[in-house]
Amino acid sequence: VIKCKAAVAWEAGKPLSIEEVEVAPPKAHEVRIKVVATAVCHTDAYTLSGADPEGCFPVILGHEGAGIVESVGEGVTKVKPGDTVIPLYVPQCGECKFCKNPKTNLCQKIRITQGKGLMPDGTCRFTCKGKQIYHFMGTSTFSEYTVVADISVAKIDAAAPLDKVCLLGCGISTGYGAVVNTAQVERGSTCAVFGLGGVGLAVIMGCKVAGASRIIGIDINKDKFAKAKEFGATECINPQDFKKPIQEVLVEMTDGGVDYSFECIGNVGVMRAALEACHKGWGVSVVVGVAASGQEISTRPFQLVTGRTWKGTAFGGWKSVDSVPKLVTDYMSKKIKVDEFVTHSLPFDKVNDAFELMHSGQ
Repeated sequence: VIKCKAAVAWEAGKPLSIEEVEVAPPKAHEVRIKVVATAVCHTDAYTLSGADPEGCFPVILGHEGAGIVESVGEGVTKVKPGDTVIPLYVPQCGECKFCKNPKTNLCQKIRITQGKGLMPDGTCRFTCKGKQIYHFMGTSTFSEYTVVADISVAKIDAAAPLDKVCLLGCGISTGYGAVVNTAQVERGSTCAVFGLGGVGLAVIMGCKVAGASRIIGIDINKDKFAKAKEFGATECINPQDFKKPIQEVLVEMTDGGVDYSFECIGNVGVMRAALEACHKGWGVSVVVGVAASGQEISTRPFQLVTGRTWKGTAFGGWKSVDSVPKLVTDYMSKKIKVDEFVTHSLPFDKVNDAFELMHSGQ
C-alpha cells in the first residue's frame, strides 16, 4: 500500500481537501500510476457541484493526467513499470462490439462499474481516514498515485513533457477529434465554434488543420478573442453585441449558414443556435459540450428535414489506446499545439485555485 497526497472531494459543493490517502496495489488487469501532472476540466467541476447524476462522494476527481507506471497487476501485458502513460476515461478493450465497430470509440467493457466510481471488480483502491474513497471516470488523477484498469491506459513517448500532454487525456483530444473524426471538416469549409474555452480552442485548431477557410469564434467573454485568433479563428463575435439571435447573425454573415458548427459549452439553448446556424441542405452541427442532467434539446423538425445533421461526440471519437500515443507524436512533431493551451502551472495543493481560475475564464 502506498501512502500519498490526494485532493479528496468529501461532499458536493465543497472545496477539495488535500489529504493523506492509502492507495492499494493493483489487482489483476490493473495498473498503478505515479501521477506527474494533471489538469482541471469543467467535467470535474460539474461532478463536484452535485449536478452529476453519477456523482458519488467521497471521491478523488481528475481525468486529465499523465504519469509513470509504478506497478502492474497479474495479467497486464501492454505496459510495465517505468512506462510513461496517460490514463483514459474512455477505455479500449478491443473485444466488445463497440471496440470492434469502426463507427464508435465508446468501449463498454467497464462502463457500469466506472459510472459507480468503482474498479471493474466492484471495489475501490483508495482509503482515507478509514473510509473508502470512490474513483472518478476510471482515472482519479487528483492523487499522487492512482489505480486504473489496464484497458484505460495509453503508453506514450517517454520524451513527452507530462505537464503538457496530460491535456491530451480529455480537452484537446475531444475538441480536435470533434473536427477531424466526427464532423470530418473539409478544406475550404466555413465553421462556427460556440464557446472559446480549452475545448473550443482545440476545435479551432482542428478546423485550421483541416483547411477551413473561415472559422468564426463565438463567446460572451471578449477576453477570449485574442487567444482564439492565435489558434486560427478568422473572426470572433459576441452574441451580446446583437439584437437578434446569434444563429440569424451567422446565417447573414455566411450567405445562408455555416458548413459546420460546434457547441463547446454544454448549454442546450446554444446547441439549438449552433444547429440553426448551419446551412440548409448540408450543414452539420456537433454537440461537444456536456449539458446538465435532465436537460433536453429542441428545434423545429423542419431544420433536419431540410438537410441539417445533428451529431454528438465523446472524447472526439478517438479509439483511445490506439490514438492517444499518435496524438502525442503529432504534438512532438509540431502538427498540433499543446503548450499554448497551458495558462497557469500550480503546485498540487493549490488545486482549488485552479478551479477558481477556470470558473473565472482565466
